[in-house]
Amino acid sequence: MKPWTLATTVAGVGLYLVALSNEVYDLTSPPAFSWHVLLRKGYSVVAFALVGYLLRRSFAERERRLSPAACALAIAIYSAIIEIGQALVGSHEGLVWNAVDVACGGAGGLLASFVPLGSTPAKR
Repeated sequence: MKPWTLATTVAGVGLYLVALSNEVYDLTSPPAFSWHVLLRKGYSVVAFALVGYLLRRSFAERERRLSPAACALAIAIYSAIIEIGQALVGSHEGLVWNAVDVACGGAGGLLASFVPLGSTPAKR
């Protein structure tokens, strides 16, 4: 497995497991902080952008390009998979919040499309 593909896989699986953790949810949703939902959605977009960036790098190491629309769609699908996993472990957010979370995934994937990839090795 190539390095960026490995990083994408590790980050994707790791963030998936974090998303299913009730302990992490409780830590990031303190009842005393009235804006905790907005904060959680904000850093979910950042986390999705990280996975999107890594996905783009994994494509680049194979000398392929991932369009902004494809990156946004791929990360939105990843977010939907997280929503399914959360539903299976007992989350009862409802379809509106599920849709918001999937939209956050798409937004993160789109955001990742605007981060420069840096230098890539020249073709031989």
